[in-house]
Amino acid sequence: MNRKKTILLVIDVILMGLFVFLDQLSKYYAALRLKGNKPLVIVDGVFELHYLENNGAAFGMLQGQKAFFIFIAAVVLAIILYVILRTPYQRIFIKLNITLVLIASGAIGNLIDRIRYNYVIDFLYFSLINFPIFNVADIYVTLASFYLIILLLFVYKETDLGFLTFRAKKFRDVK
Repeated sequence: MNRKKTILLVIDVILMGLFVFLDQLSKYYAALRLKGNKPLVIVDGVFELHYLENNGAAFGMLQGQKAFFIFIAAVVLAIILYVILRTPYQRIFIKLNITLVLIASGAIGNLIDRIRYNYVIDFLYFSLINFPIFNVADIYVTLASFYLIILLLFVYKETDLGFLTFRAKKFRDVK
């Protein structure tokens, strides 16, 4: 591994630590200030802070499936680690790298909650559209996942991502 790639990996770890810290800090304050209290209305009829202990996934699906969520998070994190380690240090891949760091940060943030509390702390609620209550880690995962789709559809060509292939390389005889 070259020096620039090593520096990028160190930056990735620092960014993940920062993003996870911000997520956990927001959840800490949500639990401290909101748990057991009425929702805090920020913009009446639009947005409020509403404490929720979520035992499921997005939209309350799969309630009580802690082991399943931990397994899925581990698989996602393993895939992200594989991709980040395989990605060459080139300017074109910085966007991909940051996107994967954000997804990993969100997965780690919610994984910490699941392991620590057996639920995820959610507290952000758009009452205007009755959107499910979510948290900062969910924002990381959602926005970065949409951006990843855009990158894969419109920025990177299939040949750009050849470094991710599992196919054996073909060697030619040298004459």
